[in-house]
Amino acid sequence: MTSEVEQLTAVTEALGYEQARDELIEVVRRLEAGGTTLEESLALWERGEELAKVCRRWLDGARARLDAALAEEAEADDDDADR
Repeated sequence: MTSEVEQLTAVTEALGYEQARDELIEVVRRLEAGGTTLEESLALWERGEELAKVCRRWLDGARARLDAALAEEAEADDDDADR
C-alpha cells in the first residue's frame, strides 16, 4: 500500500510545467505573506522544493530537445555543404 507522501509525489511528478510553476508561485506568495505556523511554513517550503524539481526537469528536458534539434540541423547543414 502506498503512503500519502508517495501518492502526493506521484501526483506532483505528473504535473505539467505551467501547473507546477503556477502552484510554485502561489507557494512562494503564501510564504512571503507570512502568518503561517512553523509547521505550515515547513510544509509549504517542502512542497515548493518538489514543485521546483518538477519545473527543473521540464526545463532540462526542453533544453535537451532544443540541443538535439540544433545538433541535427547543424549535421544536416554540414552534409549539404559536403555535397
